[in-house]
Amino acid sequence: MRWKPVVVQSERSDGSLVVTVGHPLVDAYLEFLRARARPNTIRAVAFDLKVFFSFVDKTPVRVTAADVMAFITAQRNGDGGGKVVSIDRSEGLSPRTIRRRLSSVSGFYAYLMVRDDTSVTRNPVPRGLVTRHQRSGPRRRAPLVRTPVTLPKVLSPGDVDRLVAALRTERDRAMVDAMLLGGLRRCEVLGLRLEDVRSAERKVFIADGKGGRQRLIPMSARFFTTLARYLDQERPTDASTDAVFVVLRGPTRGAPLSAFGLDEIMRGARRRAGLAQASCHQLRHTCFTRLREAGMSIEALQAQAGHASIETTRMYLHLTNDWLASEYLKASTRIDADRSAVTR
Repeated sequence: MRWKPVVVQSERSDGSLVVTVGHPLVDAYLEFLRARARPNTIRAVAFDLKVFFSFVDKTPVRVTAADVMAFITAQRNGDGGGKVVSIDRSEGLSPRTIRRRLSSVSGFYAYLMVRDDTSVTRNPVPRGLVTRHQRSGPRRRAPLVRTPVTLPKVLSPGDVDRLVAALRTERDRAMVDAMLLGGLRRCEVLGLRLEDVRSAERKVFIADGKGGRQRLIPMSARFFTTLARYLDQERPTDASTDAVFVVLRGPTRGAPLSAFGLDEIMRGARRRAGLAQASCHQLRHTCFTRLREAGMSIEALQAQAGHASIETTRMYLHLTNDWLASEYLKASTRIDADRSAVTR
């Protein structure tokens, strides 16, 4: 019987996520990931493997490097005969999406090789293409998919004002303030619990950040003022959850607000404000860009953002309006001074 990959999500009695795709080896890998990755990561890997095996139409042990290369070409060109599908909100065929899917496939085969109980003895996802510089070793291999290095977009002060003015509730303003003033991720905003808000200290505890990293960060007084109005005036008193941000009306009133609900709030505010772009992550980028422009050190910015590597934080150097210009001005001034000294 031919294998047809289908992603199925369920929950155990303890509330933990279970994701399957329909093949014993793939399902075992997803179960293995439960102890290593966040639920959203497991979902993404499951969908990536579904897309891959729907295209190659083979069992895992029969996949070859040629199948992987054909998958890359089809994903890039979008001509997979109906098998190249967009499973996220990105373009689906962008270099970053293809690269992420290849990473999921490579991780799965690395798992099979470690198990050592299948016929898989090599990873069909090549590490890269060998270049002319053979003497420099494998580290000189060119990547299979080149991803452009782009800077994230930030909102102008005028766009921020229009967005905030378009929000309809104190709850929505408090959530936007958390991202705009504190740099919280969408999942971190939705994951806030009442005990995580430390108003007296003007700090917020992030108990479940990206990669499972926790952090205690300062927040602007404006956030706590807006949050207090929401808690006093809007949050249902009979809410059974300790989540800070909950649904305010409808049949699920008092239940934790979902990621879909927050996205709907942002879409509505964006439409009313007449903005083409204003996502949760752009609010986060805007926060860190403004903090850097105000003189916050890169090390402090890294701690505020919860970045595992400071290299991720360094991109905010290039987003600031004044940093590059001031560095260029200092260097060009020195060059002009040296020229003057030579011509004298």
